[in-house]
Amino acid sequence: MQDRSYIIIDAHVHLWEKQNGCVNRLPVVGLGNGKSTFTGETRQMMPPYMEDNRNTAERLMANMDYARVNACAVTQEYLDGNQDEYLLKVREKYPDRFRITTLYEDEGFIEDTASCPEPGVQFAHGRIGTGACDGIKICACRLKDKDLTHHLDVFKYAEKAGKYISIDMADGDEQVVSLQKVIDECPSLRIAIGHFGMVTTPGWQQQIALAKNENVYIESGGLTWLFHKEFYPYPSAIDAIIEARDICGMEKLMWGSDYPRTMTDITYKSAVRFILETGKLTDEEKRLFLGENAMKFFGFRELKPLPEIANML
Repeated sequence: MQDRSYIIIDAHVHLWEKQNGCVNRLPVVGLGNGKSTFTGETRQMMPPYMEDNRNTAERLMANMDYARVNACAVTQEYLDGNQDEYLLKVREKYPDRFRITTLYEDEGFIEDTASCPEPGVQFAHGRIGTGACDGIKICACRLKDKDLTHHLDVFKYAEKAGKYISIDMADGDEQVVSLQKVIDECPSLRIAIGHFGMVTTPGWQQQIALAKNENVYIESGGLTWLFHKEFYPYPSAIDAIIEARDICGMEKLMWGSDYPRTMTDITYKSAVRFILETGKLTDEEKRLFLGENAMKFFGFRELKPLPEIANML
């Protein structure tokens, strides 16, 4: 692998001190050794070396340093439980390496959490402090009312407050029209569409096409999960990046890992390496995808490529 010095930013990671979430009205809690309950079963939710099931910022930063990842954006999910309180501490402690989201929760709209022990609370504007969170996470695919225009207030608040929206959409084009209407209403709002538009499902290209709008970007969190059956070096994932580039331009695409769940079978460094190694992307395209686009979107400043740490092999 030819060594290149890149600024690298991960646009999609998860963190928690304690996992306490819900999926399909069933609790998700840590069992130890990286295992958690999930839809009534035991699943390897994170690498087994996370024996205490604490998915902390310090553990992530150790992986980031080794993979030469400068910074990251922390997203949230109902299956982990609300992590606002912990993420606020992370943001205060490591302001140069993290951007954080607050989780959009509304008991009237969340589809699958009503029977959980700790259901969502009503969304409060700037619930963890208007200056503290950088963005708002909307698990749009989990909303009971999937028409995003019916949630316009949170988009308008984010635009006015200078926050970004991190959004995971329903498969295919189900929410594309309503999100376009929201974009038209909030033209200066920064929006990052997650999971590369759920690239392995029909109609994913229509989600990608939303990034033709000036302030809409696509991030690739979970790309290695979506192409997991193919596995490393994920040639079809590279082809999907190229197809997305041809739809909206490489300047609208951002790399993301979906750490730590995707790290149960690959290393964090491998999640970067398959991009670095491909010959199908130019050096400039790799620079944009791996970090420069995310620097602009998330507002990171004065980053320099991290030094390589030689390993024992």
